[in-house]
Amino acid sequence: MKKSIKIQCPAKINLDLKVVNKRPDGFHNIESVMQTVSLYDYLTITVKKSDKTEVILSGNSTEIPYNEKNIVYKAVELFLKTCVKEPQHVDIYIDKSIPVSAGLAGGSTNGAGTFFGLNKIFGNILSNDKLHELCAQLGSDLNFCLKGGCMQTHGRGEVLSDSEYKKQTVNLIKPIKLGISAKEAYTKFSEKIKNSVDIDSRANYVNDLEWALINDYPELQHIKAKYPTAIMTGSGSTYFSLDASFEQEEGYWVKNGLETTEFGVAVVE
Repeated sequence: MKKSIKIQCPAKINLDLKVVNKRPDGFHNIESVMQTVSLYDYLTITVKKSDKTEVILSGNSTEIPYNEKNIVYKAVELFLKTCVKEPQHVDIYIDKSIPVSAGLAGGSTNGAGTFFGLNKIFGNILSNDKLHELCAQLGSDLNFCLKGGCMQTHGRGEVLSDSEYKKQTVNLIKPIKLGISAKEAYTKFSEKIKNSVDIDSRANYVNDLEWALINDYPELQHIKAKYPTAIMTGSGSTYFSLDASFEQEEGYWVKNGLETTEFGVAVVE
């Protein structure tokens, strides 16, 4: 019997981000307040029994892989390995609106949405705590994307504690052609710390990774010069503002009038 479900996966912003230290496993410990916003990807997940396990991904974006390199594929494999004994054919269509490599957790929210959707299809076979365990295995931001709202995050981002939620309007701007990976951002941060570069200016930034990156990218400098109160989210290259709208301009993706939300991934159909 074939079962299908549609999952809404929200983007996130980092209201602040402080890098505490580098860990023995190569990750960094951080302190960050994360907030989900009303910009969504959608996953349509269809599952049926099969003679062999097969995962088929497709979607509307040309910027992501539709194979085992995609976090959605990895989430399916981990979920089935953990709790489903019989072979399954899993088909997932990824309808992306969240920019890629933008500091908005587009990949992480898709991974969390995959775990959440599969768990619903299989009758909530896993507890919420177990879902969070799987999320933590796959990435740093998945736990937050699963829960959503406004949360204080610790560790490498996978440890959550409550933070006060406020209903706010969120405006976003991103250089269209500039994507920055988390690995690149944290590497540049470590290099600046190691070489004691611009240490005094670090205190001027709400996001430590913005401090690490801004001198290397004219596009980020342009945003900051035009909108001094704007803050970079995550590892960039998206900036957000809670008090000013962004003007549409060539070379930049702009999304004004989004809202903060109180939830993470959710079933819509």
